[in-house]
Amino acid sequence: MSFDPVDFHADAVRTPSHEDVSEMRELLLETLEDAGLEPEVDDLGNVLASKGTGEPHVVLNTHIDTVAPHVAYERDGDVVRGRGACDAKGPLAALLAAFLRVEPTAGKLTLAITPDEETLMTGAAGLQNRLDADGYIVGEPTDLDVCIAARGQCEGTITVEGESGHAASVPAERNPVFGLESVLEALREYDDEAGPGADAVLGEPKLTATGLEAGGAPNRVPGRCRLTFDRRSVPPETGDSFRADLERYLEARIPEPLSVSVDLIRPDTPFPRAFVTDEDAALVRTLEEASDGDVRPFGAATEAGFFAADAPTVVFGPGVLADDEGAVAHAEREYVRLSDVERAAEALRETLGSLLV
Repeated sequence: MSFDPVDFHADAVRTPSHEDVSEMRELLLETLEDAGLEPEVDDLGNVLASKGTGEPHVVLNTHIDTVAPHVAYERDGDVVRGRGACDAKGPLAALLAAFLRVEPTAGKLTLAITPDEETLMTGAAGLQNRLDADGYIVGEPTDLDVCIAARGQCEGTITVEGESGHAASVPAERNPVFGLESVLEALREYDDEAGPGADAVLGEPKLTATGLEAGGAPNRVPGRCRLTFDRRSVPPETGDSFRADLERYLEARIPEPLSVSVDLIRPDTPFPRAFVTDEDAALVRTLEEASDGDVRPFGAATEAGFFAADAPTVVFGPGVLADDEGAVAHAEREYVRLSDVERAAEALRETLGSLLV
């Protein structure tokens, strides 16, 4: 089979996958089957296909879901616009091209494509510790740079509880709205006083208050107020460890008789983890040489953190998260350059050839 990543990319971007990935997954399965492979779909909806046997074992991973709404395919010369053009159907086309073009003679190559990176990340979380790999390449828009690290991410709520009642009768010290002052001050100071500190590669963690819910009537004090937050973490922090640490910190800062609690949003689903891969790892240096890209951290949360505990992991692909005009990925103006898709595919083919052939 002669695989054309440009043709595949056009079909992929034209295929909506923001509400349901079934049609996009069928396109991927048909492409692999036409190449003579026997892909499988596991219980979590991941598409898996392998070539070769033995060690080293390299895994190529990206996702087929996109954010809403769908944006139609449009091509202007080298530039393709549309939802998923760069995040992550451009990287998918490049990974798939490399996977189909390389025939391992000294190791194993696996394609592992997940269905829900933009939402729950259960697919990637379910793959960790299952693939027994020696290296992972995760496809995301990195402008052909080799990204060796990314901050983790979690979201949660902070609930301040006090006394509800008529505005004329509830004392200020029991009013949870007044308690917000202590909570907000504590959030501003958390990383300086209690956080894990800066990572040498990723820099500082970031804690951001993102929303507030309180009250229903101007003459009534609510019994509780709720803040939402976004946390961008650095190693060794996890979502669970951050929740517990922040709750202890706030409990010591909130004045009595108010109380405070911290909960993660969707606690039963995984959050992307922070990771850092050694820049001297063979996978990093081989891909750096093949792509002629810089080695740097990735600028967004990614599934790569689920794999990095097992083996060296890099994030790589065509396209950019943002350019001089603003956001690209997840934006109405999302685009990728087809020449970069081809360059990424060739860099990946060269890298895999060096490691597995």
